[in-house]
Amino acid sequence: MDAPRPLYPRSLAPALREALTDTPVVCLVGPRQSGKTTLVEHLASDRAFVSLDEHNYRRAAEDDPDGFVAGLPPDVTLDEVQRVPVLLVAVKRAVDRDRRPGRFLLTGSANPLLAPTVTDSLAGRMEIAQLHPLTESEKARRPGRFLHALLHGAFEPGIRANDDTSTTGEPTLPERLVAGGFPEPLRRTAGRARQWHRQYVRGIIERDVRDVARIRDAHELGRLLELLALHGAELFNASRLAGDLGLRRETVDHYVAVLERVFLVRRLPAWRRDPARRLITSPKVHLLDSGLAATLAGLRADDWRSDRSRMGHLLESWVVQQLVAQATWTDPDLRFWHYRDKDQVEVDVVVTRGRKTWGIEVKASGAVTRDDGRGLARLANRCQEDFVAGIVLYAGRDILPLGDPRTLAVPLSELWGR
Repeated sequence: MDAPRPLYPRSLAPALREALTDTPVVCLVGPRQSGKTTLVEHLASDRAFVSLDEHNYRRAAEDDPDGFVAGLPPDVTLDEVQRVPVLLVAVKRAVDRDRRPGRFLLTGSANPLLAPTVTDSLAGRMEIAQLHPLTESEKARRPGRFLHALLHGAFEPGIRANDDTSTTGEPTLPERLVAGGFPEPLRRTAGRARQWHRQYVRGIIERDVRDVARIRDAHELGRLLELLALHGAELFNASRLAGDLGLRRETVDHYVAVLERVFLVRRLPAWRRDPARRLITSPKVHLLDSGLAATLAGLRADDWRSDRSRMGHLLESWVVQQLVAQATWTDPDLRFWHYRDKDQVEVDVVVTRGRKTWGIEVKASGAVTRDDGRGLARLANRCQEDFVAGIVLYAGRDILPLGDPRTLAVPLSELWGR
């Protein structure tokens, strides 16, 4: 019997399907509850399915990895493979004997290649794809082609975005930010969704973290995550965080790396190109899901007008998430950064492909001026001929010129409306 169709179509599905046609091992990683199991069951419903969350399977795999793999059906999905990282070595040996494409489809709620007990990688034998929480385009059941339009210069001044939430009943922008992209809380009221987020974080810290690292105190990790939510989209300052938590700086660095491994936070590195000087080199830290960030920071949709600074930071993290997720099905070679120099001129998101560079600035207001493109102009001057285009994403409805022919103001609704 066919697996049930996912409630939301996942735009990554075609890339996964293609990978299974030419790669022996395909590994889908991403946060728990982001829809990995639902996607692989629907994508490969004819394959055997083994969940390593189940104690009996996990124990058998730990006791005899090679024997466990040898006893599997020819084409198999191994769910939550990070629970038994030594299994990857057995999978490697099996693939070296039989490199038939599509033999193993793995899923993991932590990047299995970063697990400390893994002693041998599947380099050259495995393709890794990351599934993110639902993007706004997926929630709207649209293809999500904002990045494609940016890369191909498809935005033109004078076009009005079709997103009148006052008449269509669609969520407002603040409602989208605090909802986030995990499927389960989207079915709940706002209060019940926040409770889900809190229980989710507790479960990840108390259980999944043990699969990837040794942590002295899970409570300290939870406190750090709350602080990162409160300071979302800010420059990472390990010394300040260490002082706030009464920890060593090295411990904070280690804890943030652990939070990255279990897909709770993302460090966005600083863009730098030699011989550029006077640039800030600290990364920014974003929580991977804006709904989680809003719950941990105590933000609600009603705070959009009364707490514009923190909601603006939440908006920036939300945009980063939309872009990084769209890249998985648009162009996996894209890289994402932030730009900030010693004059405090910044660009929220820098997108690169090779040396080609695009800049994206995020504004919460419904109006823009030429001054809003100041950071993009500074970035363009740094890049010279490698600068392709700049976008100021804002809460209006029109695509507008901003002086420089390479720079436009584009409605935020284009992230899901195109």
